[in-house]
Parts: sequence; structure tokens; C-alpha cells
Amino acid sequence: KNKKRRYLIRLMDEQEVKKRKIGNEQESSWDRIQKLLERLNKNEKGKRSDYITKLTQELSNYYGYHLELTSAFLEQFSPNECVEFMHASEKPRPVVIRVNTLKTKAKELSSTLSLRGMRLEPVKFAPKFALKIVESAVPVGATPEYLSGKYTLQSAASLCPVLALDPQKNERILDMAAAPGGKTSFIAQILENSGTVVANDLKKERHTATVANLHRLGITNVLVRVGDAADYPRVMGGFDRVLLDAPCSGLGVVSRDPTIKTQRTTQDCTKLAQLQKKLLLAAIDSVDTSKAAIIVYSTCSISVEENEAVVQYALDKRKGALKILDAGPFLAHATPGYTRFRSKRFHPSMTLTRRFFPHVHNMDGFFVAKLKLFAS
Repeated sequence: KNKKRRYLIRLMDEQEVKKRKIGNEQESSWDRIQKLLERLNKNEKGKRSDYITKLTQELSNYYGYHLELTSAFLEQFSPNECVEFMHASEKPRPVVIRVNTLKTKAKELSSTLSLRGMRLEPVKFAPKFALKIVESAVPVGATPEYLSGKYTLQSAASLCPVLALDPQKNERILDMAAAPGGKTSFIAQILENSGTVVANDLKKERHTATVANLHRLGITNVLVRVGDAADYPRVMGGFDRVLLDAPCSGLGVVSRDPTIKTQRTTQDCTKLAQLQKKLLLAAIDSVDTSKAAIIVYSTCSISVEENEAVVQYALDKRKGALKILDAGPFLAHATPGYTRFRSKRFHPSMTLTRRFFPHVHNMDGFFVAKLKLFAS
């Protein structure tokens, strides 16, 4: 009963209705959604399947999703939580800036930007590195501090894979899918420009932004490379740590790209999972096998097929040599990964992986897994 109450969806108030500019037809659609949720909460025998079918159609119409995506969400979440997830995905996430600690400190930067008309708050899980902009009287990406590289725009969720990677000074690190360079520059910043970071991307044109960002931020320890990440074990290996922020369906960042609602299908998740498995094995095979090495796998998708299932595949393929580690204290507030989903069963240590959801954390939907390869 308490669990149901926690996820109960409140009716939209008049201001929200006006803001969304919905007509009578959509308003009645929202009413139908609420009634279906109420009926599902009553657990009427023999009617659940019919109610779920109707709810799938209503939610698809109301939020503008491909029908099979809505169906997939309802398989992953309870009906009430599914609506919360879809509703939260309509809203923009808070604007966050990453403090470039090579040039300034969070407290100093916050004071300077406050004088320019910004109101900022530290991001709770990473106050040294990130500030949330509550409001701003000036363009965030055009201040003298931005142009001189004292900060960069980066979502709170995308900080997490690098925080889990936990780079150490003088290490050799590979960022397999680096463009436009946000995570690469964060790694280099934590390294304090020591060691070497290889920033790889498949498409040359995407690296234009990477190079520009590195120059602006004063990064000097990055080698930018264009190539297929799957080739790394053959081309260049021996890394201490590897970050694979894999190409994915983007189901966790619908608020940034609403076209995902209609342009992505569950078949896309299946196809992408095949690529993700290939790249994750390449990441594992790119580390220095003479000592224990770290691999972090992340996506901005909420799909189990692209996340836990990919990590489980790697565990099975590198049986006995690979284990999941706790993602670290910075990610302690996140939701644990799944150990089961429908007919799938995953290794018990999958709870050490971390998930972020828009409706739970007010962050982009993200998945982060930290893996350790034992020395051969």
C-alpha cells in the first residue's frame, strides 16, 4: 500500500495544463490514464492484461511515443512508475556546469558567476566538480569565465562514468567513444594533465568539438584519434583504464531529444546491444593484462538489453577474469542495477552497477558499470 502511494501520480494542476497547451481531447486522455491506473491498483482479477493494453495506447497517444517503446517501459516499470518516468522525461533537466579545477575552484567560480547574475548550487554528489544553475541573467555559454575555460556545460549524469573510472595520476587511459570531449576533458582534468588520455571517435567531424573544447579548457595530455574502437586491442593496447560510453538508443535523454520517442524502436535496442557487446569486449582486451585494470561501461539508455544484459555477456565471455566492482562513493545515491528482468537472470553482483532515472534523481537516464580485469 505504501509503495503504491509513493508512485501515485497526481493530476496535473491548471498551470501545467495551460503550459502544455493541451486540448479537450488530450485532457480526457489524461483522465482515462488516471482511471486505468486506479483500476490497475485495485488488482481486479482477469482484467489486468486488458487494462495494460489500453494504458499502453493512451500513454503512447498522450506522450507521443512509438507504441512498442511504451509497451517496453510498462514491462520495466510498474504502471504508476512508468507514467512518472514518461512525465519526468518531458521536463528539461537542471543545467549543470563542470568546474575546471585546472584553472579555478568551485567556490571561487561560484562567487564570480554570482556577480554576473547567476544563482548556483553545488551538485550534492560532486560539489568539488559541479554546480547547478538555478537561474541566470546572462547566457551560460558566453561568459568570460566560460570562454577562458574555467567551466564547461556537462550534464550531472555524464559526470558519473568518469567519477566511477576514478583516474589516477600518470595513468594511460582510453576513452573509446570520446566526442565531443566532455568526459575526456574531465578525465584529463582529474589527472591534472599528467599521464596520457587517448580520445577516440569513429567520425572525424565529431572531433572538431573535442579539439576545440580541449584547447579552451587548457588540456595538454590528450591524444585525439579517429578510428573504429573495436580495433584497439590490435592497434593500441596496454591501458590502465578504459571508458566506454557506448553508442546507445538514448532512451534516458528524451528530454534533450524528443525525436527518440518516434525514431527509436526495441529492434534498435537489440541491434545496438550487439555493437555494445563487441565494443565492451574490445575495451576489456585493450587494458594492460600484466596488472589489474579498470573498465567502465556506460550508456544514456534505460534499456536492460543495452545495460545489464551487455555486462552479463562480458562476464560470461571473460569468465573468472572479470568482476563487477562497486561504482564508488560518488554514485552511492543511484539505483542498483537489476539482477533479474522478465525471464533473464543476471549475476548477483549486478547490484553494484548503477542506474539513474529522470523521475527518481532528476537526472538523465544513465547506466554505469565498473569492471575489474584481473592480471593474467
